[in-house]
Amino acid sequence: MTSTSRPSSLDPQIAARLKRTPDGLLPAIAQQYDTGEVLMLGWMDDEALHRTLTTGRCTYWSRSRREYWVKGDTSGHFQWVKSVALDCDADTVLVKVDQVGAACHTGDRTCFDADVLLKDASADASADGAGSGAPASDQ
Repeated sequence: MTSTSRPSSLDPQIAARLKRTPDGLLPAIAQQYDTGEVLMLGWMDDEALHRTLTTGRCTYWSRSRREYWVKGDTSGHFQWVKSVALDCDADTVLVKVDQVGAACHTGDRTCFDADVLLKDASADASADGAGSGAPASDQ
């Protein structure tokens, strides 16, 4: 059974706008509401989105376990929903949350902390006092 065959209470006007994967899912980006920090990426089907919109807690669809999970129910690391938005193509959901504890199942604050592929070198130079990163003026 795929998630697309699960019944949903999502508002039909919202459901009609969504562009889902063939499995009936949408990527859902969780972002810390006050800092803009990107915390994690999860997957939602229509029912998970409905539950997120109506309960104030992030609900995701687990592709591996094939079941719903509410962030924090087992870990205690809750995501309290502050706002939910669709991107311009209606194929991705942005959920701004107040994250309590780690967002990642590994215990890291975010799912993007452990494996940085490219780091902003200009930020390092500014932190080291090597310059402001601004071009010199011709005065």
